[in-house]
Amino acid sequence: MTTTVEPIIVGKGERPVPLLPKMANRHGLIAGATGTGKTVTLQVLAEEFSNRGVPVFAADIKGDLSGISQPGRAHPRIDERVEIIGLTDFEFRGFPVTFWDVFGRQGHPVRTTVSDMGPLLLSRLLNLNETQQGVLTLVFRVADDNGWLLLDLKDLRSMLRFVAENARDFRTLYGNISAASVGAIQRRLLTLEDQGGKKLFGEPALNLQDMMQTDDQGRGMINLLAADQLMNAPMLYGTFLLWLMSELFENLPEVGDREKPRLVLFFDEAHLLFDDASDVLLDKIEQVVRLIRSKGVGVYFVTQNPLDIPDPVLGQLGNRVQHALRAYTPRDQKAVKAAADTFRPNPRLDTRRVITELGVGEALVSTLDAKGRPRMVQRTLIRPPRSQIGPITKRLRRELMEDSLLAGVYEKRVDRQSAYEILQQRAQELAAKQQAEEVAKAREKALKKAARGSGGRQRQSVMEAFLKSAARAVGSQAGRQIMRGILGSLFGGSRRRRR
Repeated sequence: MTTTVEPIIVGKGERPVPLLPKMANRHGLIAGATGTGKTVTLQVLAEEFSNRGVPVFAADIKGDLSGISQPGRAHPRIDERVEIIGLTDFEFRGFPVTFWDVFGRQGHPVRTTVSDMGPLLLSRLLNLNETQQGVLTLVFRVADDNGWLLLDLKDLRSMLRFVAENARDFRTLYGNISAASVGAIQRRLLTLEDQGGKKLFGEPALNLQDMMQTDDQGRGMINLLAADQLMNAPMLYGTFLLWLMSELFENLPEVGDREKPRLVLFFDEAHLLFDDASDVLLDKIEQVVRLIRSKGVGVYFVTQNPLDIPDPVLGQLGNRVQHALRAYTPRDQKAVKAAADTFRPNPRLDTRRVITELGVGEALVSTLDAKGRPRMVQRTLIRPPRSQIGPITKRLRRELMEDSLLAGVYEKRVDRQSAYEILQQRAQELAAKQQAEEVAKAREKALKKAARGSGGRQRQSVMEAFLKSAARAVGSQAGRQIMRGILGSLFGGSRRRRR
């Protein structure tokens, strides 16, 4: 027997506007111009999902969402809004929060591996053209065929060098490998490192189950990704969010229709997920958004302009909160029309006109009914959050991180054997084999020379000749190893030993 989960009251228009948890995995959109209340609406929904035992992930662009961990404070405007909406159970409270940060400064480090990211998303992250993407895909294929893990960027660099140096051997199996493309990818990797990408790749990688926890009161954990610095590298930010969504899609089992989602994602500055994405990637994003609901995951895109979301994805967003838009430019006017036309019309409401008149904390809202049909749009006064509006102090954030159940789990990097170490070992073994062959040749040459002579002094000369020849062979091989390390060849051995 299933228990019906209490609806979330988003706010009040002509009547209270409910969001049914059973329909929350049909995704949603929170849109509106800067300063119209999108972040507070996100905060309200995150609170209410958490209150119903649903874990939440949200990208915290400005750091404002950290206040969700602390109870709010009474204010005449909040009291007035509570009374207008009729929230009889309203009380100020904080919610359980886990802080995450790709850079490891404002939250637990969050990482993935190069292998997990895959060639398609990594190509997008590196802004590769079609030819370069083909080479990168080939590199992944070689690594996969050999069972070599690509965990961090040094693994990928090693693989690129290995494939380039052995291009002739791979040509029959995988096709031509352009040295220029390999060089271009290497240079893009340097740029990615400059943007902080090195922090993202490595181990321990994020365990998705750590984001899907509840506290001892049964409230869903609210996972906040510190994104204020990450926004300085918008492509890195957007690609990380796409990776997170695709990982959930690939790893979570099908659960069918549930009374509430297993997890809800809020992706702020959602346009960064789609900017400069290829048609192939956009098709895959649409497919993931369409199918991930069957895994019990709801995705809510937060953006200034609904035109930022591609139409195939926009069509998947059943629950919509539209804050005010400004119609100053032709594009703004087009956005107002597009937003108005996507709502189920309300005969008592001029939707297109109202969008430009909405005040802060007001929105046009349409949610799905129990049969999955859009309700008529209502001009809605959004409910106030129960938690603190605005950021917490750095000291309090640090204390919450230290008290977290995940404290110490992700902080220390692990560097286990992967492609870099395997290729380094192969190179060392090859060098040893070549050295042994050269020593054997020197010995054979010395023995032949000895066969032509006689006498003790001549035998001593033979031994001296052998040792001198062997020494030359060893010295020659050692010189090649050092040369390769200095020039950044396959081994990277000398740099590794100096660490």
